[in-house]
Amino acid sequence: MRILGITIPDNKRLEIGLTALYGVGRARAQSILDKVKIDYGMKSKDLTVDQENEIRKVIEGFKIEGDLKRDIGGNIKRLKDIKSYRGSRHAKKLPSRGQRTKTNSRTLRGNLRKTMGSGRKKEDKK
Repeated sequence: MRILGITIPDNKRLEIGLTALYGVGRARAQSILDKVKIDYGMKSKDLTVDQENEIRKVIEGFKIEGDLKRDIGGNIKRLKDIKSYRGSRHAKKLPSRGQRTKTNSRTLRGNLRKTMGSGRKKEDKK
């Protein structure tokens, strides 16, 4: 089953498989399946064509994938343009929601290890 160019896994439960779409988590997947009246545990390979089309119609009502990514990018660009604190944190690739940065900001900064043993090793003198 394909929705908006994304293949939904056949062997997973629909509740989990729909989360392959950007912008669809477990809660939204469950609400979609509730609207269409399909069991959460059903697999996508077991769906009929009518059920697939109903799911597509419901999902097209949400802002997901490219549109959502474009909106999020636009929001971040706006913050940078108005030179807000959050925008400057995004520009510097640092956490923007008050987390500490002395330790534990590896996700956003990348897995940088600036400790004694992590640098370049000195060459042995011969």
